[in-house]
Amino acid sequence: MKIKSYKNAVSIKLLKSIPEYDEHFLVIHLNNKRAKLDGYIAIHKKNGKLPSFGATRLWNYKSNKDALKDSLRLSKLMSYKSALAGLPYGGAKAVIIKPKGKFSREKLFEAYANELNKLNGMFVTGTDVGLTIKDLEYMKKFTKYLVGYNSKPEKGTALGVKNSLDSALEYLYKNKLCSDYSYSIQGVGKVGFELLKILIDAGVRNIYIADIDKKKVKEILDKYPFVKAVNTKEIHNQEVDIYCPCAMSGSLNHRTINDLKCKIIVGSANNQLLDISIGNELHKKGILYCPDYVVNSGGLISVIDEYVYEKIDGKRLRNNINKISLVLKKIFRESSKKDLPPFIVSNDIGLSIINKNSVE
Repeated sequence: MKIKSYKNAVSIKLLKSIPEYDEHFLVIHLNNKRAKLDGYIAIHKKNGKLPSFGATRLWNYKSNKDALKDSLRLSKLMSYKSALAGLPYGGAKAVIIKPKGKFSREKLFEAYANELNKLNGMFVTGTDVGLTIKDLEYMKKFTKYLVGYNSKPEKGTALGVKNSLDSALEYLYKNKLCSDYSYSIQGVGKVGFELLKILIDAGVRNIYIADIDKKKVKEILDKYPFVKAVNTKEIHNQEVDIYCPCAMSGSLNHRTINDLKCKIIVGSANNQLLDISIGNELHKKGILYCPDYVVNSGGLISVIDEYVYEKIDGKRLRNNINKISLVLKKIFRESSKKDLPPFIVSNDIGLSIINKNSVE
């Protein structure tokens, strides 16, 4: 399907005026006023007849342009994530602008499900920020282009972060016993909380957390009294060995990187770097930044496993997620050899795979 043949396709002229546009295969505008559905589906790359994968986000965007830019950024990231994970699928993303005032989630997601059907399997999606499994179960009544019921992608993502952490510790310190180090986790939502539990189960006791959900923070402190909570504006500048951004995009920016006291950054958030200059600056500062779309690919690996096999096999899934460590080790070796930031090495590897796989 060509972009121009789709009724609600965003014009190429508009897309080319946006820096985040990267010759995307298809970008459509979601617009159903009756259901208060407004947003975008961006398919970055399409690999033959295979679907492109990416979760759906419901967020308080300030404008349509902000939502469009986010869909473009995130869909591109999904292509790189898939490529580095050794998966043959293209990347995509959907963002829905959260309606102001009262609205019916049922009407909103029924209308969205119908939009998925119009793409006839080009795009398969699941839950991201703002969506729940309950939303997914409801949409299941109207569309089959969904994943994430059985695979628990947040657990897969957290496991991938832990594997990445082990690789980073081994590379930098030759010691991957994670209980020997201190941590700060920005965001203890779905993935951040799973990561916290993994670290605690591994014996970590020196750990800071922050989240905008004060109720969730209190529940964690009640259960794990040794965990220390700090303000969301201060979580990045704690004096720890490892900083784990597990919240929203852009947490590593021109303001926050000057406050960092960590030696390793490894987290589940997408698009952690505000721009490429941040990654370069981290490298100059001697801070090991683990590329986000490699680190957090465990969730994608989980839902692809569910999509291909339907029935989850824990051993098979863990083996596939464990391969993230091998990818990171390769990136670290190339980074050290060429004295390039890891994210540059990762981007180069990803782009070569994407160009090889992609079709128009």
